[in-house]
Amino acid sequence: MEFNLLLPVAGFVVGLVVGMTGVGGGSLMTPALIFGMGVAPGVAVGTDLVFAAATKSVGVWKHRAAGNVDWRLTGLLAAGSLPAVAVSIVWLEGPASREVLDALVLPVLGVALLLTSAALAFKNRWVLRAQRRLRRSGAPSGLAVAGAGAALGVMVTLSSVGAGALGVTVLMLCRPTMPAERIVGTDLAHAFPLALAAGLGHWRLGTIDWVLLVSLLAGSLPGIYVGSALTGRVPEPVLRGLLAAILSIAAITCFWVR
Repeated sequence: MEFNLLLPVAGFVVGLVVGMTGVGGGSLMTPALIFGMGVAPGVAVGTDLVFAAATKSVGVWKHRAAGNVDWRLTGLLAAGSLPAVAVSIVWLEGPASREVLDALVLPVLGVALLLTSAALAFKNRWVLRAQRRLRRSGAPSGLAVAGAGAALGVMVTLSSVGAGALGVTVLMLCRPTMPAERIVGTDLAHAFPLALAAGLGHWRLGTIDWVLLVSLLAGSLPGIYVGSALTGRVPEPVLRGLLAAILSIAAITCFWVR
């Protein structure tokens, strides 16, 4: 793809939302690339995965330094997600891999966006239920956590969505009493290798546009900085409600254009 001024602008807007809310990267970027800029679905997913790995690396470093990462929980999620990424990439390899991937992206993306929207809208209610379950029967087993990681791995590989808001929701449901900053740090510590592994897999598939990637990063990095500075200026419930509505519309579009 040739350079287009709209690309860094789109990167800035997405970075702004991520900086203000901590979610919305792949959920906003992939639909914007597919529906707003006409990027092929497989290329949009592959490019966004490397974009996500680059942006999340900074957050991982910060949270690791602050001691906000539960490495055991990160390892359990990765034990499911990373093999799932490898299996998904191997399955996609072949003469028709590009066509298969492009055909799968929109339905999987639609499901992922609906789940992300629901997670944003009903997170507090779900966490309260998880806390009651924790008091009755204890935390989910390591096998259940790894299983959730595997589901995230497949979803992220096919849609680039799931490592952020859905990852946070999984962690909250598994460990509902864990402090918020530790939830975020653990999610980033898992999301970075997940996005990186899936991105490398897409590189192998030939579905990464490097000009597109650099253009998006040029806008997103200052956008994240500005968004972080604006955190708290707009009430979080308003932002989350607006983001949930946008993602729901994008999900419906995914199913409508099939």
